Amino acid sequence: MISSLPSIVSRLRIKQLRLLIALDEQGSLHRAAEQVAITQPGATKALHEIETTFGASLFTRTSQGLAANDLGRCVIRYARLIHSDLAHLREEMIGIIQGHGGRLSVGVIMGAVPQLMRALTRLRETQPELSVEIVEDTSERLLSLIDQGRLDLAICRSSVSRRPDAYDCLSVYEEQLVLVAHPEHPLVGVEGLQLAQLSDCRWVIYPANMPMRLLLEHEFSQAGLEFPRYPLETASTFTMLSLLQQNTMSVAVMPREVAEFSEGFGMIRRLHLQLQSRREPYGVIVRHNSQLSYPAQLLLEELQREAL
Repeated sequence: MISSLPSIVSRLRIKQLRLLIALDEQGSLHRAAEQVAITQPGATKALHEIETTFGASLFTRTSQGLAANDLGRCVIRYARLIHSDLAHLREEMIGIIQGHGGRLSVGVIMGAVPQLMRALTRLRETQPELSVEIVEDTSERLLSLIDQGRLDLAICRSSVSRRPDAYDCLSVYEEQLVLVAHPEHPLVGVEGLQLAQLSDCRWVIYPANMPMRLLLEHEFSQAGLEFPRYPLETASTFTMLSLLQQNTMSVAVMPREVAEFSEGFGMIRRLHLQLQSRREPYGVIVRHNSQLSYPAQLLLEELQREAL
């Protein structure tokens, strides 16, 4: 049986996590012991203590050495995350002491990427030593990372959560959506376009239950049309643009600013069809009553300028 959380917290040591990482990298207890500067008997004892702490065997002993089992790979993955978080903690502490720099982790949905880039560009002009991690994903996944404490803030929608009251929205943005297509699509440039004319196109759409997917489904329903069958589904900006490049009959819904940027490089063309459904705003989201770090506060100020 896996040990309780209080038991693990009270017994686990940072040096033990380093040993787990070394074992994964070296595949040998002897070489792992050398890497973390302890004796082999000491490493053997430490590994026994680790497995006792978790209440489970983490490695399979083979003639070639040690190989992590499923539980071991899980523990090693989190050992790496903890080690990385400690490195980030040190960076942020140094930044605070020196009065500049530090570290910032921010999540963003595709439609908010242009606003974030402009805000970060201005911020790094005054904070050139600031380290920034940017995670682009769906609102649901970004909220999960906020819950885990892995993001300082995210630009997304809290309404997709089962508990939206667990978050605070610090700034709100409206989002305009447009229909886009392969540059050589036969309907590019056609005025007075109707949605029915796009029914047989090769659609690239967002996965089920995502806000932009729901909006497109509503558009087809309002027009009395069957939703496109056999679409290509992705939440990735790069994948969507790549898919649009592959077939001259490809079409998709995309945030206006992202579409304008991509169109400037000749990757896509906008279609002359106005979507009727209203789009839900998104915002700068943090955990309820959480205190922003100094770098996150600076970024928030820049993002609020974007909302004006």
